[in-house]
Amino acid sequence: MEDLSLEGLTIPQHVAIVMDGNGRWAQQRMLPRTAGHRKGIETVRRVCDAAEAIGIKYLTIYAFSTENWRRPPEEVNSLMELIRRTIRREVAELDRRGVQVRVSGDLEGLPAGVREALEEGVAATAHNKGLVLNLAINYGGRLEIVRAARRLAERVAAGELSPEEIDEAKFAGELYTAGMPDPDLLIRTGGEQRVSNFLLWQIAYSEIYVTPVLWPDFGEEDLRRAIVEFNRRERRFGGVPT
Repeated sequence: MEDLSLEGLTIPQHVAIVMDGNGRWAQQRMLPRTAGHRKGIETVRRVCDAAEAIGIKYLTIYAFSTENWRRPPEEVNSLMELIRRTIRREVAELDRRGVQVRVSGDLEGLPAGVREALEEGVAATAHNKGLVLNLAINYGGRLEIVRAARRLAERVAAGELSPEEIDEAKFAGELYTAGMPDPDLLIRTGGEQRVSNFLLWQIAYSEIYVTPVLWPDFGEEDLRRAIVEFNRRERRFGGVPT
């Protein structure tokens, strides 16, 4: 029997997840894709519970990318409404448990109701010291980098900063994830082996774990399996084996 005990293992401080496979999960069951997204929300709740129990400090989930607007309008509208309703429904419980909600992405590009729900959720939980649940919504890694470069350029133009002062720390401070550690572990469900424009700056030295398990079927055992594999990796950060 597979040993998924984490006793004595290093727990990644920050885990980021590309939640792939909702549509395929639904199609395999002859259901509309929206049914897969609804099931995927249940998985988010389950994985948040597991992350807290395991001792993960930061959990970033890729909920909606800037490219997802290309999907059929009825699917996009359903997703937006699902996000809005879920945040409204879950924020009180997240607050009770001490979870801090953050958002990475262009909120201005979201429907007003979704943006308001997210902003209220962030404000309501800002004081919490438990798990940080970072929702990547209307997020694109390349646009995030362009946005950071533009903000630094604006500061230089305003005389607040000289070009010589710009370093990696200054650049990281202009990203959506400012103040958060980079992910130690990036998990992608659904078997596809690509990063899909997700946290391009932040995952420079993340360990990447791909599982064929579709997101609606992903659970605590799968998360533990990823962490066990994470502990088999030798993280050298450009150095040599010790």
